[in-house]
Amino acid sequence: MASELIAVPAALLAAGCNAMASVLQRRAARRTSTEPRRRRALLGELIRRRVWLAGIGCLIAAFILQAVGLYLGGLSLVQPLLTVELPFALLIAARLSRSPLGRQAWLAIAALTGGLALLLIGAAPTPGNTSPSAVAWAVAAVSVGLLIGGLIAAARWKRGAARGALLGTASGIGFALTAALMKAATERAQNGIAEVFASWQLYAMAAAGVGSLLLLQYALQSAALAVTQPALTISDPVASTALGVAMFGERIRLDGWIVLEVAGIGLMLWGAILLASNPVSSPQAGRNRL
Repeated sequence: MASELIAVPAALLAAGCNAMASVLQRRAARRTSTEPRRRRALLGELIRRRVWLAGIGCLIAAFILQAVGLYLGGLSLVQPLLTVELPFALLIAARLSRSPLGRQAWLAIAALTGGLALLLIGAAPTPGNTSPSAVAWAVAAVSVGLLIGGLIAAARWKRGAARGALLGTASGIGFALTAALMKAATERAQNGIAEVFASWQLYAMAAAGVGSLLLLQYALQSAALAVTQPALTISDPVASTALGVAMFGERIRLDGWIVLEVAGIGLMLWGAILLASNPVSSPQAGRNRL
């Protein structure tokens, strides 16, 4: 119980760093060329931008804090807490653009945080004590790979908001797998730091994280923050909870509590939809001021 109390603030701080990273990376990505030829050189163009590198620095800080949270708590607790990065991102974007938040924006923030509270109260996630087997990892990798591949294939035929939402969802699922690998790698620290570097999960985590990060860059370039961020923020905890329960033996309440959980997710989605029309995170605000 004491370890979970430490995991909560670590996850919240990670969410704040992730929010700052998303805003800074979006500022860089929206300034890149949208021509098909230039898209192939997107990473090379971004890496020369200081604002994008600052976003990467925030992402590294978030990674460390998330690792601490996952070492002390379960996927089904830590990853949902990271959804507060969406209201954090809105607040940071408003600050950078010097645009005051209106009543609708504050209502969206209340809906997102209230929905998260309902979800966690209903699920009451508890850590598991199961170490995933090689077969479990294989099934998870194939399932996640097929799902992400399908989303990317669908995104190739879309433009604008639909493309951004599909790629944002794909990156969220990728980050969920990354978190599962991170948790498995950090658990090796009980036997010494050398065990962490000797685990294959650490290097698989790095590969999954880089792939998910690249997907996120294309999502951020394709649509406004209000489209890509909700897709990322909702898909990550849902996929993470599924992986936590299926692979690590974590437990969440179902039965009648599922009503409260579904209501929480619905409230979070409603809050995300409200953000879509917020002037701070609209496409126009994104092009001109973020």
